[in-house]
Amino acid sequence: MSAVDSQPQAIPSPEVPRSSRFDGVKTKLAYIKEKVTTREGWVGDYDYAWLCTPTLPFMKKERRLPPFYALNDDLPLLVAITSGLQHALAMLAGLITPPIIFASALSLDAPTSAYLISASLIGCGIMSLVQISRFHLFKNYYIGTGLITVVGTSFATLSTANAIFNAMYRDGTCPSVTAADGTITRGPCPDAYGKVLGTSLICSFLEIGMSFASPRVLKRLFPPIVTGTVILMIGASLIGESGIANWGGGSNDCKNRPESGIFQLCPTIFAPRPLPWGSAEFIGLGFLSFSTILLVERFGSPFMRNISIICGLVVGCIVSGATGYMSSSTIKSAPAITFLWVHTFKLGIYPPAILPMLAVYVSLAMEAIGDITASAEVSHQPVVGDVFDSRIQGGVLGDGVSGFFSALFTVTPLSTFAQNNGVIAITRCANRGAGRWCCFFLILFGVIGKIAGVFLAIPNSVLGGVTTFLFANVAVSGVRVLATTGFQRRDRFILAAALAFGVGNLLKHDTFTYLFERVPNPNKGLQGFFDSITIVLSTPFLSAGVVATLLNLVLPQEPEESNEEDETSSNVEKIEHDVESQDEKDGKKL
Repeated sequence: MSAVDSQPQAIPSPEVPRSSRFDGVKTKLAYIKEKVTTREGWVGDYDYAWLCTPTLPFMKKERRLPPFYALNDDLPLLVAITSGLQHALAMLAGLITPPIIFASALSLDAPTSAYLISASLIGCGIMSLVQISRFHLFKNYYIGTGLITVVGTSFATLSTANAIFNAMYRDGTCPSVTAADGTITRGPCPDAYGKVLGTSLICSFLEIGMSFASPRVLKRLFPPIVTGTVILMIGASLIGESGIANWGGGSNDCKNRPESGIFQLCPTIFAPRPLPWGSAEFIGLGFLSFSTILLVERFGSPFMRNISIICGLVVGCIVSGATGYMSSSTIKSAPAITFLWVHTFKLGIYPPAILPMLAVYVSLAMEAIGDITASAEVSHQPVVGDVFDSRIQGGVLGDGVSGFFSALFTVTPLSTFAQNNGVIAITRCANRGAGRWCCFFLILFGVIGKIAGVFLAIPNSVLGGVTTFLFANVAVSGVRVLATTGFQRRDRFILAAALAFGVGNLLKHDTFTYLFERVPNPNKGLQGFFDSITIVLSTPFLSAGVVATLLNLVLPQEPEESNEEDETSSNVEKIEHDVESQDEKDGKKL
């Protein structure tokens, strides 16, 4: 055999399969097919019996928790849909309340009021998708948090907008009629709503600009002593201005019990069964809704506890409908299907509202920082580090962008919502898939116009019994934030000074109304500036927030106090240990 014949044969080069640009699509379609067609994809290993079983006294319920689903875990479809529906229902009462209050304050007709509710739900669904998705912009900047951080119509705007509406009725921007006995009846004023939208659109750039500042700087400017005070006063002012007033029959002029006019009875003399403000029937309907929430919390299943507010509304509406306190006119007048821009408002700028609205956006940024931190905690995500700081930055930017687009959606400023954090904690589902289903349900509820008509038909007393509890939850959130402070002398001083203004304004609204009354012949610009200051000082959470922020910047930080009690207790433990050691020694000697 020759040397040439003994050489090994050449091995062909391996063929690498060519990647197609459709491979990713094929993989995604295969995943969707498996998810939709298999039992594991639909049901998974979630404990649905635990979710739906009530906690009755005679029933022994196992305290076993379902598995925790993190942000990007593979989530069964039924869990995603169920959890998303719970998020939407838990938010629902908070989303419909502001547009109902705005419509009542401006005496808008039923179709326009129903549209405001639908637009609020649709806008919240769209902008919540932005917050949940978390888009990368450039360098280390994002928009959105990447958590189940949903947005809702801001409660912080309610008090400020009411003060702005009052100023518009006083200066003649909105029509009003004064009766012979001095009773003032406000006419419909949709232009006032348009001016609030236009002013909020311009002022939203403040929060957008704040989002590009360092999160550490924002947290230094607005520590818990400031944010907690603002949130506490937001909840307290809403209870006093809207919640408890509606519980008595209405937050409009009927609460003053005039002797004549359409507001002689609540909510108006044209209601199905009008009664004087504070009547026992109104108080009883509100208490029925309030007590239903308490009973559901005690005996309801985890699913029902997440939607206890809706349960209170449903029970109150059933009893109200059976006793004749509800009218079906708003349901009949509402369209079957609706969307944004069915009704439009003439956008404008109300100069006296600029300064108060800027303060509102600062408070929205404060609120967003606290809500995002709470969402990260219940989602088992870190609350320190670069990733968390980027979530804060993206969330505050998303908050500002939501304020901008909400005005284009004909909705008052949308801000980060915390009402759904309880759903995450109880269901143990922090997956973003559930958040996207929540957005789907919110948009669906808004598109179906008859749903808005149903919400508009809810009697004021039933709504008041529910929203009083809802607003109290906001105040408790502020207390929870304040509880994280050390409450040293400096913290107590700041809180006391802020509450002096906030609680004082809450109890006596017109204290600063006449502050510039004796200034002789101010020009239009100066009068607008005076009106801006008056609105800020007359709004409880704004005045308290301004005082807390200024004092936090001015007062020097206190040095950390040495804990003498801990030292004393450690010495006692040391002495006890020495005694025990001596006893041991004595025992050994014996």
